[in-house]
Amino acid sequence: MTCFERRQFSPVEDCSGAGLYLHVPFCSSICPYCDFAVLKGDRERRKHFVETLIDEIGLYEGFGERFDTIYFGGGTPSLLSGEELERILGTLRRYLDVHDDPWVSLEANPEDVNVDSLASWRRLGVKTLTLGVQSFDDTELSFLGRAHDAKTARRAVEEALAAGFHTVSLDLIYGLPDQSTSMWRRQLDTAIQLAPDHLSCYQLTVHEKTVFGVRRRRGELVELADEPQAELFFETHARLAETGYEGYEVSNFARRPVNRSRHNRKYWDHTPCLGLGPSAHSFDGRARWWNERKERSWSRRVGDGDRPVAGREELSSLELAWEHLMLGLRTAEGVDLDEIRQRYGVDLWQGNGDVIEKQVEASRLELEGRRLVPTLAGMAVADSLALAFEVPGQVSDR
Repeated sequence: MTCFERRQFSPVEDCSGAGLYLHVPFCSSICPYCDFAVLKGDRERRKHFVETLIDEIGLYEGFGERFDTIYFGGGTPSLLSGEELERILGTLRRYLDVHDDPWVSLEANPEDVNVDSLASWRRLGVKTLTLGVQSFDDTELSFLGRAHDAKTARRAVEEALAAGFHTVSLDLIYGLPDQSTSMWRRQLDTAIQLAPDHLSCYQLTVHEKTVFGVRRRRGELVELADEPQAELFFETHARLAETGYEGYEVSNFARRPVNRSRHNRKYWDHTPCLGLGPSAHSFDGRARWWNERKERSWSRRVGDGDRPVAGREELSSLELAWEHLMLGLRTAEGVDLDEIRQRYGVDLWQGNGDVIEKQVEASRLELEGRRLVPTLAGMAVADSLALAFEVPGQVSDR
């Protein structure tokens, strides 16, 4: 098989098992918009992190789920060597019930992509490679604090596609200050010409504790207004739809159904997931817990032989039903109210007839039996759309 042939995989049947998320907190530089738990770390500190992560995996030996997706996120997982990633994967298989052929996803920065790294990731069984491109414009990349330039981004995409991964995905950011529709359309057109299998297009969000948040408080950064933000959202979905990319979630677009994110879907439909590494979140179907955010605190807890859990919450049937509604309204599939009633004992149809009718009349929702399907206009305001619903008393506790 040459490197230009697309490899054929036998995907795990609908990936209905649990998911594994591993947070790699290191970055070569911290982007001014980033609100994740990330830090700079030299080679020795990364090596210590890998040893600690391996120890944390051991603390979950016998965890009662079968995992069929593994997602390396961050941070920058591509800063870890192939040998380190291989050790982590081997440890997961040793202590946890991992499918024989799990769907492994890896986030990488364009500057880390080369022939050797691509070959290493392929050997490890990575099937979805996500490249943090963010923009194909050098001025925008400088504003976003990215380490790569536009030429490096294009080269990385081309080489990743040639390497034969099942799915190559690109992350792009829109809604930069003063960004016009034509400026954003050029970014989309460049991505479309490269023909990746999947695109994630995220609206720039300014968080208080980031560098951008500080600049905003000082009056040095003015966010794009709501109306042009909305125009960019609709332009994104329209342009990608007409070129064959299905917008299956507010921010996610796939060339084919098999290119949709298998791991992220678990978050959207309340499938159990185990998160490992600093700040990682877990969910078992009823409870959610999260790890220590700071790497040193996380490492110290693991070193003491404790699971590094910083907090935990038990979710009621009502809370689970509302979350299911909120997340489902962000997807093109929408929400099956009968499924919510069956899973959580909560009837969201009860008391919401007027709300549903109003949103249908406003062309934000469509009805397919008892399934609520958001239109594009509905997906644009998905969070506020969910807030319009009243959550009634539960029919039965589960």
